[in-house]
Amino acid sequence: MASPVRVSLASELGGELDGAWWPHTVALGAELPELADSLFPRLGRLLDISINWSSLASSPDLDSLCRPLLARPCRPISQRVMTISGTKTRATLIVIPSRTSVVLAVMILRCAAGLHIASREQIGEPFLTADQIVRSAAAEGARCAQRLRELDPSAAAPRLQP
Repeated sequence: MASPVRVSLASELGGELDGAWWPHTVALGAELPELADSLFPRLGRLLDISINWSSLASSPDLDSLCRPLLARPCRPISQRVMTISGTKTRATLIVIPSRTSVVLAVMILRCAAGLHIASREQIGEPFLTADQIVRSAAAEGARCAQRLRELDPSAAAPRLQP
């Protein structure tokens, strides 16, 4: 397996999006044990993972969004989001496709976890694209949370923090 695990988590969990995971390969299942190990201190032992995509669906090409703002299409791109429930709490993460460029993926990891981004970086294309992607993923995370609450009313209970 590839290491280290490329994951970011917000300091406080419980938002529409709590962070991001950037797997090394398209074989997500093979990387899940290492992801579970890295999340254990914050989430506890993993109980459930829910995803918002089909195994038949292709992953989005996030780098195709890195073009001048005027040339961007107005259509929203559905982001892959996973909700990981542990014995302590749960977290909703955007799954960054493994083929995404390093510059964009690192910016998504930072934005999704609410990490500091210097003002000089906030005017660059990587930040603008990552911000758009994270906003889309947060909206998708909210929809996923709503579906989870509909399936399991106990999922509406407040999340415990470690």
